[in-house]
Amino acid sequence: MPINLDGCRMHVINTAEAGVVNADTIFHFHQHASEVWADYAGGKIRRGSLIGTLDGASLIFRYCQLQSDGVLDGGKSVCEVRERDGRIQIVERFQWESRPGIGENVFEELEPGER
Repeated sequence: MPINLDGCRMHVINTAEAGVVNADTIFHFHQHASEVWADYAGGKIRRGSLIGTLDGASLIFRYCQLQSDGVLDGGKSVCEVRERDGRIQIVERFQWESRPGIGENVFEELEPGER
């Protein structure tokens, strides 16, 4: 059965050196058919948005974020969506388009009431 991200709340459990999001950044996902989008904030991120498409376990999206220091950045990601230990995880391979840098982040689903 395909994974549905609608209503899923996540945070990052592993952050790349070139990344800005961290465990304090909370993502709120929505999904309609293959369309996926999320709003996120926390840690070094004042406000961020991502939008993309999900095909099976493959999620491709673009992101744009305003950091707490006022820097506006964006890029693109190719991800694997999986379940591990009863929680949804997203392994993100990102590439900045507004500055140099690539990396990998791992997002994990928060339990209801967590954070």
